[in-house]
Amino acid sequence: MSADKKVALITGCSSGGLGAALAIALHKAGYRVIATARNTSKLEETRAAGIEDLEVDVLSPASISTCVRNLEALTGRLDLLINNAGAGYNMPVVDVDIEEARKVFDLNVFSLIGVTRAFLPMLMKSKDARVVNNISIAAHVGLPITGMYSSSKAAANMMTETLRLELAPFGIRVIALMTGSVQSNFSNNIPSRKSEAKTELPEASIYRVVPGGLKMMTDPEPLVMKDAMDARTWAGQVVDDLSKLNPPHQIWRGANVNVARLACHFPVGMFDKQLKQTARLDELETALRDSK
Repeated sequence: MSADKKVALITGCSSGGLGAALAIALHKAGYRVIATARNTSKLEETRAAGIEDLEVDVLSPASISTCVRNLEALTGRLDLLINNAGAGYNMPVVDVDIEEARKVFDLNVFSLIGVTRAFLPMLMKSKDARVVNNISIAAHVGLPITGMYSSSKAAANMMTETLRLELAPFGIRVIALMTGSVQSNFSNNIPSRKSEAKTELPEASIYRVVPGGLKMMTDPEPLVMKDAMDARTWAGQVVDDLSKLNPPHQIWRGANVNVARLACHFPVGMFDKQLKQTARLDELETALRDSK
């Protein structure tokens, strides 16, 4: 393995996910890529591409420390850290399970701090160190039912912007990756769709006025996948951006990113009608009117 190759480590690289797509694209671009996951048996896709891997649970300080030691022994360097691991949560804000919501924030926000801090000594030795946090356009769009996910991504975005300024004096670039709709297995990681978590609205939910509750709760896939970009295309574009001598502070890639960027500059409430229709809140409003 060439000692001149830049080393990239990516969290959350399970097969079928965005991390795996990024790992393969970076590998093709000439990086020495280290794919990671909490369960390395799920790294079939990256292993098939000849990519090295390490185990790491981004919520475990002990696991992160072990991964750092293993990376030091394996490569002796780190030039690019991509914090990609994350999860969603579909539930109206007033109905969220607080413990589930905390798990989402732990993974989407606090793990970024723990992982970045642990790998910082290695990054500071690089002549071109970069930290990329995979945020989401959800950080800028308050889509109903995804309040916990969107708010966690908004927090991660602000933290990333602050970290960009704080690490700049040390020559470390921090980049926010604003990902739009991309085809992946991400929705499988939504707690409200896992067997061990509550999959339906609480019995006492005010949203049960609509038969079966809100449609988006039981059938979010059309929303997630609508107009979604192919993961390989998305990853290729992201790697092209990261390969620039002076990459942008924010990388916007994926379907619907331009709409999200424009929405940031329009008056609050301008897109309420479309957002309500997407979450089927318009059906709820009709049901409430008819019940009076």
